[in-house]
Parts: sequence; structure tokens; C-alpha cells
Amino acid sequence: MDLLAGFWARITATVPALPSGVLLATAAVAALLILSPTLWQLTRHVVTIAHEGAHGVVALAAGRRLSGIRLHSDTSGLTLSAGRPTGLGMVLTCAAGYTGPALFGLGAAALLAAGHAVGLLWALLGLLALLLVQIRNWYGLWSVLVTGGVVFAATWALPPNGQAAFAALATWFLLLAAPRTVVELQRARRRRGARDSDADQLARLTGLPGLVWVAVFLLVDVGALALSARWLLG
Repeated sequence: MDLLAGFWARITATVPALPSGVLLATAAVAALLILSPTLWQLTRHVVTIAHEGAHGVVALAAGRRLSGIRLHSDTSGLTLSAGRPTGLGMVLTCAAGYTGPALFGLGAAALLAAGHAVGLLWALLGLLALLLVQIRNWYGLWSVLVTGGVVFAATWALPPNGQAAFAALATWFLLLAAPRTVVELQRARRRRGARDSDADQLARLTGLPGLVWVAVFLLVDVGALALSARWLLG
């Protein structure tokens, strides 16, 4: 009991707010990870994990049965769920992918702004552990384990201020990466290379053009970024 109490006290401990300079520096590093073509080939896998994880979370919340998640080396992914092929639950499940990373980032920003950087990292580990049991291919297993290993190393090796800086980096990364993936989606749609994309599936489900759904994705992602920046820097 003492061990559990100590662990709970550790993950619920508050950390003093990071200076604005540190927050801006972590935002700049996150932007570099996203804007550098070489680095983006690696870091985009993290966004795919968040994207497919969001599909899975919303599918379960909508009462669908999750059949499994696959993550591929080309940074694509696939989440399979069973249930009605139409209706609100399917619409929400499809819409969750491109908005999920930004909304995860928004939740992370709320925790970070409240001083719960350590708790945020452990929450990320918990979400990755839940995702792990749904992975159905070896590359996906490896991708989630590596990501979880990096987060665990940060919680284990870094002092509280270092954990706060790492949590800020992860938060900015999710928030800044989400709009880029929407831009990439629209580029692929223009080349007619993404006819089964989330936006096109939503177009078939709702009758609204796929471009409208791309705009909705971008609006949610940019809105989450703006609100999070206000919480963290305001």
C-alpha cells in the first residue's frame, strides 16, 4: 500500500509552470521534427499512432466492437471495428482520425497548464499500453513499444523539470503535426490517390463533399492549437 501511495503521489505531483522561453523552445523543436522532411519520415509514425488510437477510442465509445489496429512502415494505418456500417457512430469513428492528435494535444495542454506534466507522461504510457493490446501486426507492435519506451525513459530518467519540458515537446508535436497531416491528406486527394480516405468515407456516409470534411479537420486542428497556445503561453 505504501508503494502504491508513493506511486500515486509521484504521478499526481504538480510541477511549476515552465518559463515562456522553454515553452517556445520546445515548440521550435517540435516544429523542426515536423518540417524537416528527413525527421518527419520518422516522427510521423507517432501521429499515426495517435490517429489510429483516436479511431479506436471513439469506435469503442460509440458502441462498436474494435477488431484490431495495424500500423505500417509507410506511416499508414488501419483500424477495424464491427458494427453498423452507417449512422452517427460510424461518422464519429471516421472523423476521429484526423482530429484525434490535435484533441489529444489539447488535453495534454490542459494537464500541462495545470502543472500535471508528470501525470501527463504516465497518462500517455497508459494510453499506449491500452493501444498495444489492439495491435495486430509486428511493425505496429514495434512502433508502439519504441514510442512507449521513449516516454518511459523520460519519466524514469529526467528530473521533474525535464519531464515537464519533454511533456511540452510531446504536446506541441501533436498540436503542430495534426494540421500538416490534413494538408497531406488533401494533396493526396487532389492526386486521386486517397479515394478511401477518412474524408471520402465521410462524404459517402453523410452526403457532404470530402473537401468539407477536410476543412472541418483543419478547423478543429487549428482551433485546438490556438486554444492550447493560449493556455500554455497566455
